[in-house]
Amino acid sequence: MKIKTIFLLIVITFFLSSCLNYKQITTIKTDGSGEMFIHYWLKWEDKRDSVLLNKLHIFNKDSINSEFASNHIMLKRIETFVNYKDSTIHTQVQFEFNNFDSLKFTKAFKGANFDLIDGPGGTKIFSQFIPPFATGFGFKGDDSMISLVYYLPGDILDHNADSKSRNKLTWEYSLSEIGTGKKITASFRPFRLKETPDWVYYSTLTVILIVLFYLFKKRK
Repeated sequence: MKIKTIFLLIVITFFLSSCLNYKQITTIKTDGSGEMFIHYWLKWEDKRDSVLLNKLHIFNKDSINSEFASNHIMLKRIETFVNYKDSTIHTQVQFEFNNFDSLKFTKAFKGANFDLIDGPGGTKIFSQFIPPFATGFGFKGDDSMISLVYYLPGDILDHNADSKSRNKLTWEYSLSEIGTGKKITASFRPFRLKETPDWVYYSTLTVILIVLFYLFKKRK
């Protein structure tokens, strides 16, 4: 374990009785590229703790940028902020990736083992491993929650998610439930065509109508 990680955990032990919350929302496209939004936050007991937390590695923009720096990722946004109303400190990260499998080579996701492989009969099999968290350093295992939401580019055939809505899957775990690690997985039959925004269809229809109008006018 890195020295800075040990230091972070020790600091949280002495200064906080912390609840860690992590939410990850991922959209995968039919070509394997996609977008991810990550939001994690901690609650503190004393306002003085917010000053200390703001200086820590996981809430420092430069450190976060270093963790996500990769040839496979295009960072769109990194934001850290404090909400004094509910005594929480937050980090939000948003980025695009060119290949879902390549996320495993990003420093921030070491050990996560993202995979999108071919299955039988033209299907695809998606998976991600959730590494174990150190819950013995002040984090409350039952109160701290991990939530992962995936939008898959096809009809979902099988999964081990907690809930499903069309092509959306959601997994939720407390840190104590993760234990030595969890593997989330699903199989799906890919959509035949990439999802196309409505404005593309409207623009195409407009062009066709204009062409037909001039052809009809020319014939007259």
